[in-house]
Amino acid sequence: MKKRIGSYPRVRIEGGGRAAVSQAGGVLLVETVRKSGLDTAISAALAPWRRPRAVHDPGKILLDVALSVALGGDCLADVAVLRAEPAVFGPVASDPTVSRLIDKLAAGGPKTLTAIRSARAEVRERVWKLGGASSPDATGQVIVDVDGVLVLAHSDKQDAAATWKKTYGHHPLMGFVDHGRGGTGEPVAALLRPGNAGSNTAADHITATQLALAQLPKRYRRGRSTLIRTDSGGGTHEFVAWLAKRGRWLSYSVGMTITEQIHQAVQRVPASAWTPAVEPGGEIRDGAWTAELDGDVLKGWPRGMRLIVRKERPHPGAQLRFTDADGLRLTCFATNTTDVPIAALELRHRQRARAEDRIRNARATGLRNLPLHDTTQNQIWLEIVQLALDLLAWLPMLALTGKPRLWEPRRLRLRLFSAAAQLVTTARRRHLRFTRHWPWTDVITGAIERLEALPNPG
Repeated sequence: MKKRIGSYPRVRIEGGGRAAVSQAGGVLLVETVRKSGLDTAISAALAPWRRPRAVHDPGKILLDVALSVALGGDCLADVAVLRAEPAVFGPVASDPTVSRLIDKLAAGGPKTLTAIRSARAEVRERVWKLGGASSPDATGQVIVDVDGVLVLAHSDKQDAAATWKKTYGHHPLMGFVDHGRGGTGEPVAALLRPGNAGSNTAADHITATQLALAQLPKRYRRGRSTLIRTDSGGGTHEFVAWLAKRGRWLSYSVGMTITEQIHQAVQRVPASAWTPAVEPGGEIRDGAWTAELDGDVLKGWPRGMRLIVRKERPHPGAQLRFTDADGLRLTCFATNTTDVPIAALELRHRQRARAEDRIRNARATGLRNLPLHDTTQNQIWLEIVQLALDLLAWLPMLALTGKPRLWEPRRLRLRLFSAAAQLVTTARRRHLRFTRHWPWTDVITGAIERLEALPNPG
């Protein structure tokens, strides 16, 4: 009989196997939790919510859910993946116990959120010190991108509403550390809002920025070492004024809507005042120029604010907008940075688009939908999502070679976390043996060695 070309091998399927561990690569996340001290910090923070004689620690339960989300889960019940492998993840609470804890934490309101966020901020400072040259500490400036995310709802949930894109769901406002130049892409703010919340609500941008700053190590809350970057949703008088009041220790780069006044000011800029835009490598960006606006267009805005505009030939197929001029696409942003050429400032603001990568990764890590009904419950879910994203950012920074940003969640899951291993007990010690033929076994074992070499939390 001729063998069919391209056919898959046929294997017999049986149950009853022993000593094999699924999702064994998840031990990388467990070791990251241990070395970062996140387990002890979360357990201490949630100690007030632990019942007397409780079998399961609230901090461990919350981290178990976060680990399941980091592995690809998108609801509370997915913690069953961890429960099936006690050799790697330890004892895991039942689904009813997990649900009761989420309800209890949700009932705690702001007190619960403050406890979880304080623990995350404490651990983040330690992790950045451990990360050395791979952490934002090495760049001298931390850039935080604040942006809205539309999360669709397919059932009736509290505060779900029609969105500006004519969909239905929620519109949380998120903050991420930029992942460029050593940044990690960690989430530092998540403000849950109804679906009909405005994109340019100043009060929400102020709250999200305050949450983000509270997550950073103390030295980044003073002294121009932090840049807040937003799209045009942040370009309101109230938000820019709030940032300007903190201008001595906070930098900003905020997108602005092209108004008729700005449009007219652009027409008055002489040809000699336009500077070619640049690419990250320093080369000239073809068909793009930038200039600074001044005069009447700055009236009513905070002192020290600079208004920079870019004109660029649209990409093939792009449609012009009524705010464009002479066949060129116009974009504008405001900043209080004074000691940097405008071409570099424009490049810095254009790189805000990297926040879309962080949002995409967040959607792939529990933010595709909000699985619970009540708003307070879903706010706890957002904290769980942030814990999962923190771990997915800290692991590459602490233990994986190369550029951390290349290890996005889906790649981590497919190549590392999903790897199976054999569980072997020798001299009363348990060992996980990953198969030799798996192409990324050396990556897993090397990462474990680097994590084990880190000092234990004090």
